[in-house]
Amino acid sequence: MRIGVVGAGILGLAVARRLAELRPDAELTVLDKEDRPAAHQTGHNSGVAHAGLYYAPGSLKATLCRRGIALLKDYCADRGLPYEECGKVVVARNAAELAPLAEIERRATANGVPGLRRLDGAELREIEPHAAGIAALHSPETAIVDFTAVARAYAEDVAAAGGTVRLGAEVVRIGRRGDAVTVRTGDEELAFDRLVICAGLQSDRVARLAGDAPAPAIVPFRGEYYRLVPEREDLVRGLIYPVPDPRYPFLGVHFTRRVGGGVDVGPNAVLALAREGYRRRDVRPADLWETLRWPGFRHLARRHWRTGIKELYGSAVKRAFLAEARAFVPDLRAADMVPAPAGVRAQAVDADGSLVDDFRIGRLGPVTTVRNAPSPAATSSLAIAEHLAGKILAD
Repeated sequence: MRIGVVGAGILGLAVARRLAELRPDAELTVLDKEDRPAAHQTGHNSGVAHAGLYYAPGSLKATLCRRGIALLKDYCADRGLPYEECGKVVVARNAAELAPLAEIERRATANGVPGLRRLDGAELREIEPHAAGIAALHSPETAIVDFTAVARAYAEDVAAAGGTVRLGAEVVRIGRRGDAVTVRTGDEELAFDRLVICAGLQSDRVARLAGDAPAPAIVPFRGEYYRLVPEREDLVRGLIYPVPDPRYPFLGVHFTRRVGGGVDVGPNAVLALAREGYRRRDVRPADLWETLRWPGFRHLARRHWRTGIKELYGSAVKRAFLAEARAFVPDLRAADMVPAPAGVRAQAVDADGSLVDDFRIGRLGPVTTVRNAPSPAATSSLAIAEHLAGKILAD
């Protein structure tokens, strides 16, 4: 059997690794247009291994996150990769946020998140002395990892199993003839019996090459960060999160300790003007036009333009970003924060403007498409790979 995987991010590599385990006789090839694995979402995320607090019980996110974090912890231990259970607090600033916090606690309990504890303001400050809030939910097993290192380890596993990770191989055409799939990369055409598309920021485009529907389409949102200067890193011991707005899949500006050192503050969520637009000056007219003409984006913009303007203001004006962060850590000062690298989230949006929340996986004969895999996909990567691989090989 010949199996192809499009995308050498953490998810594509995890799927390839699992397929190689299940079918060691298969000829396995991973294709990616970049010159290195984990070049985009995997290499620009916050490095948090999520415990499963927020996700609707019974959803793919809930089920695969809980399975995934257990597999990830064991994998990091086996491979000697950093994995630090620094813990996380979700902080309610006022009485209006107590009910949403209780809903998060209900979901987390239903999902089997271990060690949960509801805190009052004094108990919060025992864990995070500089945090402000009237209540919080503590998840002691939420962890931080280096997902780029994890992805590289997955790639090594694929190669050790006899598979090939081909970098600099951009997929430009996909053809289907019955149960066979042909993939064109530059001047070369490859033939596969199964193809898996895990293309992240390009997932909708590559899926359409295979004949999939236009929806959902990817709308890129840049998440911008600041980083605490070293002498102020003691303001944060672990992870400090707000109670998120339930209308959005974004978690809001928060404080994240990194395994390599440092504490990040962010991200916000502003429309990126390029699919891979990590800087404000990154503009790709073709990408922007594709976003603007997508009906789902226009519906989304009409419903949520006030939130969009607020996010843009926080992006342009540091004191606005600072004010949001200081709501949780009042001792924070403007001089404590310096700009840090941004990421871009591949947010899938349906034609009616709905932000796709759960993982979205489709099937087109021999082609499997992953059309929405934002956070906690990195945490869940090994579990998603288990979930997909059996289905891919079943027929």
